[in-house]
Amino acid sequence: MTKVPFQILDLQGQGTHILVDVTLYERNFKMVIDTGASKTVFDKTQMAHLLEDQLLLEPSETLSTGLGTNSMESFTMEIPSLAIGTWRINKLKTAVLDLSSINYAYGQMELDPVIGVLGGDIFADYGAVIDYAKQTLRLRDRKIKNK
Repeated sequence: MTKVPFQILDLQGQGTHILVDVTLYERNFKMVIDTGASKTVFDKTQMAHLLEDQLLLEPSETLSTGLGTNSMESFTMEIPSLAIGTWRINKLKTAVLDLSSINYAYGQMELDPVIGVLGGDIFADYGAVIDYAKQTLRLRDRKIKNK
C-alpha cells in the first residue's frame, strides 16, 4: 500500500475539505477527497487552462448530479497518468465537469483552485483507507479483484 499525507482545510465554519497533492501532466495540483462522490471528476475550466488547445473532451449523454444541481453537463476524457505521492494510475477514464462553484468558494477564501475531486471509483477500486487522526490516505498499488 502507498501512504500519502493530506491536509484538512477548515472552510471558515462551513465544514471541512480534505485536500491531497496530485501530479497530472507533470504539474502539481490539489484535489478534494470526497468519499460521497461516486466518481473522480476534473474541472473543465482548470483542464482547459492546463491543456489549452489540446483538451480533447467527449460529450457524455449522462447528466451529472450533485454540486447543487441535478442537470450538469458532463464530458469524459482519458488522463494519461495521475499520481498521488508515489501511487500512480495510468489511462484513467474520467468525467470532466464545471466545478466553478467549488473554485469560486476557494477564491473567496483566498485559496488556490483545485483541479478536481477524487471519488469513490478510485477509493473502491484501490481499497482506500482514510485516517483522519494521522491525516493520511492509503491506496493499494493494484485494483482489488472480484469487486
